[in-house]
Formats: sequence, C-alpha cells, structure tokens
Amino acid sequence: MAKDFNSPQVVEGYDEHIRKLIPGYELTHQQVDAILTHHYAEQEHVDILVVGCGTGYEIQYLAQKHPTWNFTALDPSHVMLCKAKQHLEKQGVLSRIRFIHGDTKSIGTTHTFDAVLSILVAHFIPLESKQNFFKDIFTQLKPNGMLLTYDLMKETEAHEIFVLKQLCENNGLTTVQSEKMVERLQQDFFLVSPRMGQQLLSNVGFKKVKTYSQILNYYGFCAVK
Repeated sequence: MAKDFNSPQVVEGYDEHIRKLIPGYELTHQQVDAILTHHYAEQEHVDILVVGCGTGYEIQYLAQKHPTWNFTALDPSHVMLCKAKQHLEKQGVLSRIRFIHGDTKSIGTTHTFDAVLSILVAHFIPLESKQNFFKDIFTQLKPNGMLLTYDLMKETEAHEIFVLKQLCENNGLTTVQSEKMVERLQQDFFLVSPRMGQQLLSNVGFKKVKTYSQILNYYGFCAVK
C-alpha cells in the first residue's frame, strides 16, 4: 500500500523513520549546507525554495546556521506543512519562512529564488511529469541560481535493491519494514537512471549539472541555471 503523507500517524513518525530508510540522510543535508555556504559565501541574504519540505528538517538545519537566509516551504501535504510549522515555531524562525500548500505550479511567477532544494522528491514524480517538474523549478530560479536534488535512481541489476534493503536494516528498519519498502518501490516510485536524471536537468536548460553525492542508488545532483 502506498504511504499516505496526509496521515497524521505517518507524519508523526516520519522524522525517526526517514533516518532508517534513507542511507546518508544526515550527511546529505550536511553536503547541501556546505555547497550552499560556499556558493553564496559573498551574499548575505539568500532566498531558498524547499520543494517537498516535509516536516521542515532542511529548513531547521539551514535556518539555524544562516540567520539572514529566507525560505519558502512547499509541500502538497497539509499535515506535513503543519508539522513543519510546529518545528520551526519552536526554533523561532517563522518570520523568515513562507509556507505554500501545493506543488511546483502553486508558486506563481512573481517570485524567484537564489536556490531550490528538492531532496527525496523527484522519485515520486511520474515519468511523464518529471521534465515539467524540473522546468517549473528552473523557471523559479534567478540567473545562476542553483538546484540541489537527492533521489533514488533506477537499479541496473536486480541485486542492488536487496543491498539497499540490507543497508536499511543495518540502519534500524525491521525486516517487515524493509520488505514493505521494496514493495513501495513498485507502487510509489517512478525511477530513472542516473544518466537520464542528469539529462532531464540539461533538457530544461540547466547549463551545468554534476553529481555531488552517491550512496548505493541514491544520487545527489547539483545543477546551475
């Protein structure tokens, strides 16, 4: 059964579960921060769009380290947005955050961003919609703006999924949970190869696309407009 991100029960356990489910979850956010910090070292005010903000961890992490940066939190799940607001209110940074309930077409065209983060989002986008998803993001970026992604890519050999399953169990998933994860790959995920992932970004206009991270079949791409 596909996971319901509008379920309060699912959202409540998300932060703990995601760290067992995604290899290198914390490291990915550390890498994203390091890349953004370097890229915008000479820019005091940075405006960042977080696509699929979930419970707000990315924004919590970055807002704490960069007190002059502003964020727009976008998510199709109202329950996720409410949880993100709760976390960010406790952190005292709500004044620097705009919340939008919807998808990439809900943002409008009157606001552009220095950077966009799409972490663990694009692998949920149907194949026929992926290029338009990235085109929407490209349109929202300022010239020389940066997109950072991190997603599961299609396996090239059958055993790769079982290696991923084993790693997740090593991280704390139960055998039942890891088996459900493998089932969900067929239900919830629309995977492309790493090469196709890079090509999609190039197709919409990004002039520089490179891999910044890989853990098994999870790839992080950095793309500059």
